[in-house]
Amino acid sequence: MATPLINQLNSGFTLFLSLLVEAIPFLLIGVLFSSVLLSLVDERKLLAYIPNHPLLGALFGSLVGFLFPVCECGNVPVARRLLIQGLPTSVAVGFLFAAPTINPIVIWSTWVAFRDQPEIVWLRVAFSLVIAVVLGWIFGVQQDLRPFVQPEIARMLPLPLLHSTVADAVEPPTLLTPGTYLLGQGNQPVRLESIPLWQGASGSGNVSTSSSSFKSISVSKSNFRSIFIAPSRERLTLILDNMVQEFRELGGVLVLGSAIAALIQVAVPREFILGLGQSPITSVVAMLLLGGIVSVCSTVDAFFALSFAATFTSGSLLAFLVFGPMVDIKTVGLMLSVFKTRAVVYLVILAAQMTFLLTILVNFNWS
Repeated sequence: MATPLINQLNSGFTLFLSLLVEAIPFLLIGVLFSSVLLSLVDERKLLAYIPNHPLLGALFGSLVGFLFPVCECGNVPVARRLLIQGLPTSVAVGFLFAAPTINPIVIWSTWVAFRDQPEIVWLRVAFSLVIAVVLGWIFGVQQDLRPFVQPEIARMLPLPLLHSTVADAVEPPTLLTPGTYLLGQGNQPVRLESIPLWQGASGSGNVSTSSSSFKSISVSKSNFRSIFIAPSRERLTLILDNMVQEFRELGGVLVLGSAIAALIQVAVPREFILGLGQSPITSVVAMLLLGGIVSVCSTVDAFFALSFAATFTSGSLLAFLVFGPMVDIKTVGLMLSVFKTRAVVYLVILAAQMTFLLTILVNFNWS
């Protein structure tokens, strides 16, 4: 009697380790991009290149995945950094949901797996882009995101522009980090002029703390390179320190999410989900559930979906390929480190509804 239980425990532990081994490299990539954004990008100048309109901002954020090709484990730290740096909510949410799919690595792997069905490739990209833009647009309308994010994130968000004063606009820049400490400091913003990291326009490293020096900053879109800050030994040290603290913070959440995903996979047999039906509707529901439970990385999930191509509808395969990278168990755990439960529930339900409707249309049009 104990043998089946031991086999289940072994299977669960193997799944748990495989999820961690698959996810940790991409989490590290995301943490690296997040730390680079913190240390080497001047967010005040970067804002000049980002559309203010929620819809255009969501589209911009959804396409940033081509520059930051991260998996669904690496998109959360980057999206969190975008929020903390003061970028519009529409950009961060659009990136959060589009980056796992709208990037060259995933598009290439999907084409390799479904080269005989090219419509799967471009429909996956199109549906992911539509859903990410709509979600970013909806949340971008919210001027103040503080009620929707965790308290430790809310404390680090800049004040909404709607309530900002002229004094706020000329306030010396603030270095904001997500963890519980920064170089021995408490969980409070550290002003850039208080540490020898901020490089002035001359590159000398001498910083004037007078407000006039910040008032005179003008952002010109003609010089895109001006948004990047010259690297220095101190800034490289800051990158490494921030990587360590973000990885410690998000790594624990990833371990918990992977454990829950492995437990559910063992407790709920995959055959039960796959046996829900082959109709145009129930097959989509089955693959939505499967995509949320198995937590396969988006760089290889196309090959996993290919194994069901002979028995499942094209719409259901798209449901797995679109919804899985956006929302799976370990990703939800990471999202809860940024957003409150209510906001995550809204995001998951909206993403599931839009995926269901779009893929159902595919089933009925192709059947």
